[in-house]
Amino acid sequence: MNLHDADTIVAGTPADTIFAAPWRDLDDAALLAHFRSARPVFVDLVVDHDECPPERLDGVLQGRFEFNGETHALPDPIDWLANPSADIEWQILLHKFYYAAGLGQRYLATGDARIARRWAALIDGWIDQVAPGFIAADVTGRRVQNWIYSTRAFVAHGVPHEAPVDPAFFRRLLRSLHTQVEFLCSNLTPKRNHRTLELYAIFLSGVAFPEMERAAHWREFAMAQTLANLRADLLDDGVHCELSTDYHHLAVRNWLHVRTLAQRHGVAVPCEMDRLLERALEFSLHVHKPDGVVPSLSDGDARSYLALLGQGADLYGRADMRWVASRGEHGTPPAHTLACFESSGYCVVRSDWGLGAHDFADAQYLVFDCGPLGEGNHGHFDCLSFELAAHGRSLVVDPGRYTYSEAGDINWRVHFRGTSAHNTVCVDGHHQTRYEPRPIKEASRHTTGSVRHKIAGPAPVATLREAVQAPGFHLLHGHAASAAYDAMHERVIVRLGALWVVSDWLRAGSEHDYTLRFQLGAPAHGRSRVVDGTRWRIDSPGLVLLQPARTGIRTTLAAGWVSPQYGHKHPAPAVVSHARGRDVDFDTVLLPGNGTPPAAQAMDAADTSGVLHIEHAAQGETLFDTWLHARAEGRVQRRFDGFEFEGRWLLLRRDAQGRVLHALSHAGATLHRAGRRLPTTVATEVRK
Repeated sequence: MNLHDADTIVAGTPADTIFAAPWRDLDDAALLAHFRSARPVFVDLVVDHDECPPERLDGVLQGRFEFNGETHALPDPIDWLANPSADIEWQILLHKFYYAAGLGQRYLATGDARIARRWAALIDGWIDQVAPGFIAADVTGRRVQNWIYSTRAFVAHGVPHEAPVDPAFFRRLLRSLHTQVEFLCSNLTPKRNHRTLELYAIFLSGVAFPEMERAAHWREFAMAQTLANLRADLLDDGVHCELSTDYHHLAVRNWLHVRTLAQRHGVAVPCEMDRLLERALEFSLHVHKPDGVVPSLSDGDARSYLALLGQGADLYGRADMRWVASRGEHGTPPAHTLACFESSGYCVVRSDWGLGAHDFADAQYLVFDCGPLGEGNHGHFDCLSFELAAHGRSLVVDPGRYTYSEAGDINWRVHFRGTSAHNTVCVDGHHQTRYEPRPIKEASRHTTGSVRHKIAGPAPVATLREAVQAPGFHLLHGHAASAAYDAMHERVIVRLGALWVVSDWLRAGSEHDYTLRFQLGAPAHGRSRVVDGTRWRIDSPGLVLLQPARTGIRTTLAAGWVSPQYGHKHPAPAVVSHARGRDVDFDTVLLPGNGTPPAAQAMDAADTSGVLHIEHAAQGETLFDTWLHARAEGRVQRRFDGFEFEGRWLLLRRDAQGRVLHALSHAGATLHRAGRRLPTTVATEVRK
């Protein structure tokens, strides 16, 4: 017996109680005709173009399904309960039905009746075999959305082609949607991003089908629960509690969908909902890179959400959101180039917002992760990691996630999540957080009885010790203490105009093997080289990395992988430095370039006092920068090149003749030369 045959109401009979009067008494043909008439419903056909490329839709029409780089032929009738892939995410995408909306868009463009018949056959086959909630509630939520979107093409008023839809099938579709939405109302994921899309599916159903008896309840329930979801999931700084940059935006997108549909259909929106949404969009405003893409920190893909900022600009009258959404074409630039989100630990630095002669896309950008692991199971073990972009290129990149599957000879899930794949320091090859295999005893998204790694210890305790800025200068100072080993890691990142200095200090009570990694992007594959092993200069497209020669530190280019999208990985080199000891310091200078690699060299001061001298060129002029930081010692007194300094840190810039062009430090620091105190610019501490 088919699942829809077991319903208490037989399709086509009068008084179908899922509908309110007078629609409950319509027969199949009249019901279809009603839904093809003009109705006060304002729901768009929404197509996820990343999930619906033309070649994928071609395959769906021919019985070939491609997801996450895997293609499988599924002969009719499809066995919806079987998974031909070792990765459960493949089957999840099959059941989410993104392609239903894609088929709808293609049908509107072509009027090809075969597309409409294929759309109906796929949905009807699913209804015959699958119970609501199969795999997980969030899969149900996404499927409900895509089925509703697709009906805007095949069953709606004013479409250019009237699709050959069987009236009895259409009733089965509506009844299945009703059953799935009722399932969602009773089986919501407790919190986080899956709950957002489930609630959006419920609200969407409530506005798309006002003829249904439960529609008003769905709208009221989803609106109240969405506000509660915003309160529960957003940290005080407006960042989503999972601390994934991608999932933050997926949640915001679902919340904005609810907000937009409510406005279109005259549903009241709580003021608090707008306040929380605006705060969440402020993180989006800063974390987008100058090329318009959000980096994939922790689980997620690297993609653009500028459209969300455009919505925020319209909803909240934010000219700064419009500036970023339009990439500097409209609106007003944000007021700050350093934004610290203290609850999540994310800090974002930008050289400029594209004013005057500066192009928006060419700005220098860095995002620093100095926060907790995040709720749920999407956090990567990447404390004190960062991503760097400049001149429209992503130069030092987060590796991405690649897969959630642990099947195969190489456990890629563990690799991409692990500390050793990120732009931070790995101690003795360990993750910053204990991560151990555990058997799966109960059915879940993953095969019963399989082994998967689970977090088995606390995340590192991360502290942002300092965040300051001045014209042409930014400084971020983070500290991380892991329960997995006794070594303490401090990282200071400074922007000195066109160049960056990354200093890593490891302090421990016993010896360790330390590995510092800078993962380059896929365009650097086969195009990076070690130029001079005595100074460890490495040239890569758009970037030069320099390290002073130090005893016991060895730097090489190593093979690596990056994954901007789930299921796809690309070879990319990594700059890897090794050292063994109790206390080890790494200093790295990064010089982004736009065209010819900049000429520069770095060397340590002879007294190993943490004084770094950098010679580089800027606008045709040779400059000599001295960067001094007190490391873990607090205030220090240092003498170098006839100067005397007391304080925590100092930037001193001189020209080729040795004349001081600029001296910058913090409040309370002093700089003398030949007994005379020199004026210094005081940087401003920043907190958001």
